Amino acid sequence: MTNKILALVDCSAYSESVCHHTAWIAGQLNASVDVMHVLGRREGGGTQNLSGALTLGARSALLAELAAADESRARLAQAKGRAILEDAQKILQADGIGPVVPHLRKGDILEAVREVEPDLRAIVIGKRGEGAEFATGHLGSNLERIVRASKVPVFVASRVFRPIGKVLVAFDGSPSAMKAIEKMSNSAVFGGVEITLLHADNGSGPIGSKLDDASMVLSAAGLTVEVRTVRGEPDEALQSVVASEGFDLLVMGAYGHSRIRSLIIGSTTTAMVQAVKIPVLLYR
Repeated sequence: MTNKILALVDCSAYSESVCHHTAWIAGQLNASVDVMHVLGRREGGGTQNLSGALTLGARSALLAELAAADESRARLAQAKGRAILEDAQKILQADGIGPVVPHLRKGDILEAVREVEPDLRAIVIGKRGEGAEFATGHLGSNLERIVRASKVPVFVASRVFRPIGKVLVAFDGSPSAMKAIEKMSNSAVFGGVEITLLHADNGSGPIGSKLDDASMVLSAAGLTVEVRTVRGEPDEALQSVVASEGFDLLVMGAYGHSRIRSLIIGSTTTAMVQAVKIPVLLYR
């Protein structure tokens, strides 16, 4: 089994938290850490051809000046990326993690992650990226794309890190929810934490013994589990419990049942990642 965690960092307010949460996960799993920053195609220095827009009387000197400006921006972006990675390494090492392997990539973040994903156990990313202040009502687009495509669990870091002692698991009885339970039972991440297995019953029908089965799987792995059922719509009920009872982490499945919903993050999942102020661990 691979035992490496990938932390995705940028200039957003979430990146320091990404590093601290990555350190916590790596410490629980005794895992190694890679940290990655991805330069956009424009930042990394593109091959954009501007000559077509400048053919009407434009001088070659202007073309050369534009090319030099592009090169300068690319150099600055790369220097900024290296500084981001250096800061991330220092945070991780101060948290007792090392060595940390940095990766500075250019182009599409999903393609960059896919290159290293076969060696990964999990990915840690902030809820929003560098444009967070301008998109407070939305998830980061990179987060959505990575969650859709990733074959490994994705840990969505909150803005501020705090130690994780109480974990809430949203359970709906679906096959994906049971798969999440099985993965939790085989993960050292959850050793020593209190786990609450919560089913939000909105009247759509009973889930039978599945809640008890899930509890038994976790208990058999030596984990401390409490089982609860609350009435109400899942997103509203879960938000209320998270806000009022001091949980430090929410664990959910990332997708719904249907083929259409499998193309996007499930609606309840999206609402929860947006609404709660704690990190969310998403399982395929």
